[in-house]
Amino acid sequence: MIIGAYSQTLANRFSRQTRKIARTRIELDTERTAAEEWETAAGGGLRAAGVGAGVTGMGGHVVIIDDPVKNREQANSQVYRDKVWDWYTDDLYTRLEPGAVIILIMTRWHEDDLAGRILASEDAASWTVVSLPALAEENDPLERNIGAALCPQRYDVEALARIKTVLGNSFYALYQQRPQAPEGDFFKRQWFEVLPAAPAEFDALVRYWDKASSLGGDFTAGVLMGRRGGLYYVLDVVRGQWVGADREKVIRQTAETDRVTWGHVRIGVEQEGGSGGKDSAAATVRNLAGFSVYTEHPTGDKATRAEPYQAQCMAGNVKLIAGAWVPAYLTELTSFPTGTNDDQVDGSSGSFNKLAGRRSILIGVI
Repeated sequence: MIIGAYSQTLANRFSRQTRKIARTRIELDTERTAAEEWETAAGGGLRAAGVGAGVTGMGGHVVIIDDPVKNREQANSQVYRDKVWDWYTDDLYTRLEPGAVIILIMTRWHEDDLAGRILASEDAASWTVVSLPALAEENDPLERNIGAALCPQRYDVEALARIKTVLGNSFYALYQQRPQAPEGDFFKRQWFEVLPAAPAEFDALVRYWDKASSLGGDFTAGVLMGRRGGLYYVLDVVRGQWVGADREKVIRQTAETDRVTWGHVRIGVEQEGGSGGKDSAAATVRNLAGFSVYTEHPTGDKATRAEPYQAQCMAGNVKLIAGAWVPAYLTELTSFPTGTNDDQVDGSSGSFNKLAGRRSILIGVI
């Protein structure tokens, strides 16, 4: 067996607890008795490993991963999520014996956590998900009524309500097995009115592109937004996974379509850091020769940049124009900042901040 956790200390604690149980049932080896690795007299054994620790030289028939993420701070770190994924794929998964099983137990702080990546992978079909929220939701696996407590003898509905008051958004991760409230936290679904058609005229129009830095789980998204008086209208979102020339072709085609459909549209392009980001932004500027285009190197974290847009959404000053893009757009916004993707959020922040007259860093204008 292999037991993994977010730290070696926690994995060792699980190991010692397991050894206490095993000692009452089977004979243990008297030589290999360390918490990190112990064996049975018959040749079986257990290895404990924290995230990042190697398990080379030992195969596993049963691999148990219990809490590979310590808290929300770790979960919100892209670097740490990548570290956990690399540990899982490069170390643990490669040690599986034929017919082995994996059990993953974890708090869902982030949609892009280890569980989220597994369920988004081609291996998802080989997994069985057991999720028992403290308060029953729709399609409860135990067929409880919505809102019923999981174990009222321990925490009844009233006790869970008090806990929720204290924990706030963390309640959903710790007790409901979801990173956040289903209606959203940073952006709430009920803030957005979907209109059947756009106004005839706008004071200004901007389509802002957030370009994927790599072709993996990232998307490139261009959000078209218009301002009329004190209201902002999200008119269209173009989103996909393209590389190099294909991406530039889509951006150029979108600019030409916007000109025919809407007239004068300013085009913003986010510039990633480093020389690669600067070169990529410059290539897009050249590709959009003949259009009003600017590049921008944003500062601050994504949530901070999105706060001005969030404020207007909360006030009901942002409207969505009906289109096939709306469901995916709302899903991403209501999952932010713990969702897997944030390209449409970044695109919206960029468009809104330009329309609202917020300061931008202009790198080049044609």
